[in-house]
Amino acid sequence: MLLEGVGRRYGARGPWVLKDVDLEVGGGTLLRVEGANGTGKSTFLRIVAGIDRPSAGRVSGRGRTAYVPERFPAALPFSTHGYLVHMGRIQGLGTATASRRADHWLERFGIGAYGGTPMDQLSKGTSQKAAVAQAFLAEPQLLVLDEAWTGLDHDARTLLDDEVRSRVAAGGTVVFVDHDPWRLAGEATAVQRVAGGRVTVVGGATAVGDRVAGRVLVEATGSGEPPVLPGGVVVEEPVVDGLLRLAVPADESDAVLRALLAARPPWHIRAVRPEAGGR
Repeated sequence: MLLEGVGRRYGARGPWVLKDVDLEVGGGTLLRVEGANGTGKSTFLRIVAGIDRPSAGRVSGRGRTAYVPERFPAALPFSTHGYLVHMGRIQGLGTATASRRADHWLERFGIGAYGGTPMDQLSKGTSQKAAVAQAFLAEPQLLVLDEAWTGLDHDARTLLDDEVRSRVAAGGTVVFVDHDPWRLAGEATAVQRVAGGRVTVVGGATAVGDRVAGRVLVEATGSGEPPVLPGGVVVEEPVVDGLLRLAVPADESDAVLRALLAARPPWHIRAVRPEAGGR
C-alpha cells in the first residue's frame, strides 16, 4: 500500500488535519499508529482503509480491506448473524459462504448464542465482538483497527491479538491504534506518530521495508513435534508442556511463523518480539 502526498481537510477552507503524508507499507507489516487525542489518528486510519477520501494525494495498492471503527454503530437493522452475512456479502463472499463464516466467527468470539439477537439489543462488549468478527470474514489483505480492543473481555482481546499475528504471518498488513501502550508491545514492524498534521516515523522504529538486524524471539504452543522450519532454523530448546521457544533471524521470522501456523495441527503463536539487544 502506498500513500503519496495525502492530505485531508474538512471544507474547502478548513484547516488541514493531515498534510503531505508519504508512506509505503509492505505485506507482512504490523504498523502501530500513535498520537494524542484529536491529532488525526482516526482520520488517517479511515483514509488508509478507504472509508474516507483524501482531499489531496492518493492511496493505492490496498488489496482486500477490513476496518473496525473506534465507535461501532450497534443500532443497525440486523440480527448479529444477519449483520455478519451482510458484511460478508459486501466483502465479496457468497451468501452461503458468508453465513458459514459468520457462524464460525460468532463461535470463536463466544457469542454464538446471540446470532439471532437484534444488534440494538446487544451489550457494548458483545456488539464490539461482532464488529471485530466481521473484519475477518473474507481474510483481508489489509486490516485496519481503530481502538478495536476497547470493550472486549480478556479472552476476546487475546483472540484478537492472535488473529492480528496470524494475518501478519500470512503476509497481510495490519494498521492499528490502541490506547494501551503494551498492546502487541515489541511486535510492530513500524510505528508512526500523527502530530501537527504530519505522519512521521517514531524514533527507534523500523522503517517500512527495512529488515530488523539480529534475531526475533518466538513463543508458540501446540501438540506433537514442531514442523520442519525454513531457512535452516533448528529447534534447539526442548518443547516443555507444549511451549516452543525459538530465537530466529529477523529476516526468517515471517516464514517461520507461516510454517507454524500452517502445521497440522497448527501451532498457536503466543508472542513475537525482538531479542534484547538485537536491533
